[in-house]
Amino acid sequence: MAVQDIMPTWVGATAKQIARGVRRGDVTATQVVADHLDHIARVDADLAAFRTVRGGEAITEAEKVDEQEDLANLPLAGVPVAVKENTPVAGLPTWNGSAAVRTPVAEADHEVVRRLRGAGAVILGVTRMPELGLWGLTDDETAVTRNPWDTRRTPGGSSGGAAAAVAAGLVPIAHGNDGLGSIRIPAACCGLVGLKPGRGVVPCQLGADDWFGLTEHGMLTSTVADAAVGFSVLAGRRPDKLVPPQRLRVGVSLRSPVRGVHADAPNRDAVAAAGRLLAGAGHDTVPADPVYPTALGLQGIATWLAAAAADVRAAGLDRRGLQRRSRRHVALGEWAQRRGYVREADRAAWRERSIGFFADHSVDLLLTPALATAPPEAGGWSGRSWRANMLTNVRYAPFAAPWNIAGLPALVVPVGRRPDGLPVAVQLIGPPGSELLLLGVAGQFEMQAPWSRHAPGYPRIPAPV
Repeated sequence: MAVQDIMPTWVGATAKQIARGVRRGDVTATQVVADHLDHIARVDADLAAFRTVRGGEAITEAEKVDEQEDLANLPLAGVPVAVKENTPVAGLPTWNGSAAVRTPVAEADHEVVRRLRGAGAVILGVTRMPELGLWGLTDDETAVTRNPWDTRRTPGGSSGGAAAAVAAGLVPIAHGNDGLGSIRIPAACCGLVGLKPGRGVVPCQLGADDWFGLTEHGMLTSTVADAAVGFSVLAGRRPDKLVPPQRLRVGVSLRSPVRGVHADAPNRDAVAAAGRLLAGAGHDTVPADPVYPTALGLQGIATWLAAAAADVRAAGLDRRGLQRRSRRHVALGEWAQRRGYVREADRAAWRERSIGFFADHSVDLLLTPALATAPPEAGGWSGRSWRANMLTNVRYAPFAAPWNIAGLPALVVPVGRRPDGLPVAVQLIGPPGSELLLLGVAGQFEMQAPWSRHAPGYPRIPAPV
C-alpha cells in the first residue's frame, strides 16, 4: 500500500519522510506543498509566523520538482521550506523585519536559498523577524508573532517566525540565521533543534559585513535527522549519515556570561537532565566553566550596537523611520564605533581562548543552559523602549552570544518541559569543525528522551469529511 493511501495529509511529516515519499513516488511534491499551504491558511492568522506566503508560485515550483528526472539525488525533494525574511528570495522584497527597512524585490536568490532549491526544496514564503534582526522578540506594527506552545509567549528571535512555523507544523524545516543567538534562542523557546554552524562553513553574505563576521545561516527543525540534512544542504555537502559518537568527555557549566544573570531552576534542571542523558549514552561529564572576561560582555554589546549602525549605513536607510528601540540602538552603535569599542583584536582573543578551552579542560564539548528564564510575553516590544528590550533580551537569553563572537559551532536541543508546560532546552558547543559531532550527541538525546515534535494541538489537521 502506498504511503499516501494511509496518510490523508503530509502536514506533520518530517523533511526526511517527505523527501523519501516524493523520491519513491508515494506522493507528489505538488500535493505535499498544497497540504502545507492549506495548513498555513488555517493556522497562521493566530501565529503570524509568515510575512509572505508564495501560494501559486510555490505550487508552480513543486510541479517543476515533480517533472525532474533526478529525484533520487535530491535530499529535500518536495520538502516545503520557509526562508527568514532578511535573506533574499528572487521575486520577493527582503523585509528585514519591518516596512521601514524593506529592500526592493530581489532579482536573484541568496546562495543558501539557491542551495535549498537545488536540493529539491520548495520555498513556501518568508518568515517574520524583528526589525534588523536585533531582538529575541518578534513583532512589529503589523503583527505579533506568537509561540505555538503558548500564544501569550514570544517564540524568540530573531528567527522567531521560522521557529513558530516549524513548531506548529506549517513547514517541516525552516531557514534562519544567527548573529548573537537568533537560531538557538527561538529553537529553545519553541522546543526545536537549532544548529549554528561554525564560522565560514556556510556562506553568509548578509548586510554590511555579516555583523562583523558573527552571523551564520542554519536551519530550525523538529528532529536531529532533519537538522543534519538541512545542515549538509546549506554547507554544500552530501548528506552524511550520523554516527553515534564514541565515549566523549563533556564539560558542564551553569556559569552565565552576564554577571548577575543566572539560569532559573527549570533551566538548571535541564542541564542536569542532559548530563544524565550523556551518561546514559556512555559519555563522561565534568565541571568546566569558561572564564568569560568582563570585557567580553561589553564587546558583545558594542558589536551588537555597531552591527546595526553598519547595516543602516550600508543600506542608505534614514534611521528616523526605524522603530524607537532600533533608532536608539543604531545611535548607540555609531557612538560605540566612534569611541573605538568595536575591536577585531578583542574578538580574535576570545576566539583563541574559546578554542583553547577544550584542550585546557581536556573536554570534547561544552554543555550549558540554552536560556536563563521562560520565553517573555509576546506583543508590543516593537513599541517599547530600547532599555526595556535590551534588558529583557539579556536577562532571558545570555548564553548564546559568546559563541558567535568565538565563531564556534553551537547547537540547542530540547530535553523536556518546564513546570508550566513550555519546552526547555540545553546548548552544546564544540571546537571548529564539530557540527556533525554536535548533531550526533543530539541524536543520542533524541533516542533516549524523544520530545514532542510540535506544540500541543499542532498541526491542526481537519477531520476527514
